[in-house]
Amino acid sequence: MMNITALPQFTRNANRFKQIVWILGKYGLAYWIKDIFPGFIKGLFKSSEGERISDMTFEARVRMALTELGPTFIKLGQILSTRADLVGPVLAQELTELQSDTPADPPDAVRAVIESELGKKIEELFTEFDEQAIASASIGQAHIARLRTGQAVVVKVQHRGIEKKIATDLDILAALADLGEKYDDQLRLYQPKAIVAEFSRILLRELDFRREERNLQRFSQNFAQDASIHIPIPFPELSSRRVLTMEKLQGFSIGDREKLKQEGLDTQEIAQRGANLFLDMIFRDRFYHADPHPGNIWILPDRRFGLLDCGMVGHVDDLTVEILEEILLAAVETDAQRITDLVVRMGTIPRGFDRSALQNEISEFVADFAGQSLGEFDLTGALNGVTDIIRRYRILLPKGIALLIKVLVMLEGTSRLLNRDFNLAELLEPYYKKAAQRRFTPEKILSKLKRSYRDWDRLIDLFPREAADILQRMRDGRFDVQLEHHRLDSTVNRLVLGILVAALLLSSCMLVSRQIPPTLLGISIPGAAGVFLSIYLGYRLYRAIKRSGDLGDH
Repeated sequence: MMNITALPQFTRNANRFKQIVWILGKYGLAYWIKDIFPGFIKGLFKSSEGERISDMTFEARVRMALTELGPTFIKLGQILSTRADLVGPVLAQELTELQSDTPADPPDAVRAVIESELGKKIEELFTEFDEQAIASASIGQAHIARLRTGQAVVVKVQHRGIEKKIATDLDILAALADLGEKYDDQLRLYQPKAIVAEFSRILLRELDFRREERNLQRFSQNFAQDASIHIPIPFPELSSRRVLTMEKLQGFSIGDREKLKQEGLDTQEIAQRGANLFLDMIFRDRFYHADPHPGNIWILPDRRFGLLDCGMVGHVDDLTVEILEEILLAAVETDAQRITDLVVRMGTIPRGFDRSALQNEISEFVADFAGQSLGEFDLTGALNGVTDIIRRYRILLPKGIALLIKVLVMLEGTSRLLNRDFNLAELLEPYYKKAAQRRFTPEKILSKLKRSYRDWDRLIDLFPREAADILQRMRDGRFDVQLEHHRLDSTVNRLVLGILVAALLLSSCMLVSRQIPPTLLGISIPGAAGVFLSIYLGYRLYRAIKRSGDLGDH
């Protein structure tokens, strides 16, 4: 049995390791650790039983545990909320409710970060700087300030020491993911090592505020000709890796229904305009804001939309758009086989994958939506349902597709807060009609021919070398053929039993013919017993073969 204290992550970060394991155990999420290392866990779980926690759903316990574990784990939960294909729609939805109430750093720490990053005193940079943070999230906090030009700005400052804390937690997460994948069958289905590796890459990128600055600039360029939206202007000369200064918007969240009513705004129109805005980002610009919750979409005094918190974005390449369009067309045509083909094409398929079973399940699912008009079509239910099916078959979707599904679900949910009858499928109709028209345009056909040409060109280039290598291996006696069989256990069992029955019958007949003692009425008792036993086993074998079943079931 492995000793947890031998792990290098434990040696370097013993106190934090114990804290993480204790909280996981407290919420009933670390039974595998307790089973493997009873000596280590014994002192940590004395108060792990609690009626309130035990009554919670698994999803609620995961959310609360991540909240208690702090900033790194809150960010992990927020990222997992975009991967319904990994954790399932129910848990993904629960994780969207994660909120970070990280305490703000004291003024002297904020001042030290800003002055260190920008190379000047705060008084030289801003005419006014409010030391009281207006918000504090997992990675940074925001302050109101005023430039020398009189421009009101928001200054986002990274928390002091957050990089070291995150590095420590990522180190521990990697160790726990490795252990969980080895010892917890249920957790293994979620591919924890792959999740932690991807999460580490994303989170380390988020620690660089210059990425958000570039996102703001790109959104501004994409909507330069659109008077209905305003993107906060960043100030590169007052920004760095750990500090981001951007224009302060005046307005209110679209989630403030009372304010919308006071301003006399049509919530149905707001919902439709906002949804079209995000669909343009996805299908037109191929670059979109990936967190469309109401707090990030504001109504400005001139009735324009304002977009906040542009740190999480998604990119859509040509292949992703093509697959998405084909999925929309297949869904409208209720073509289950085509949907299955697309899922297999874009996903990572596990060993032992049963394609027929997947297609049957998708067929049954699609049948529930057959005949529905666009106004009746439940896009969120359809996306969540397909995602849940994909997860059960342990198919891993590309990150871009998984994020896009989450954004579409969030977008419809946010829009329905404004208009309960809102249906995103109706707004998607022009996009999939254009997709259907583009399938047979000369440009589309030419594009496919180019891709096919590149694939065939590569195959022709590689084939001679690969064929020569195979022939050389055969000449040298190094050519191995590996065969993998499935579900041959019952066949092998029958073959072995048939041989045993034949051997038993033959040997028993020899005992009877030679009257090997002990005998009764001149008949060898062992021989007769063997004959009867071989007849009984032969009958069982006959029944098993006739019914095509497992011998152990008869």
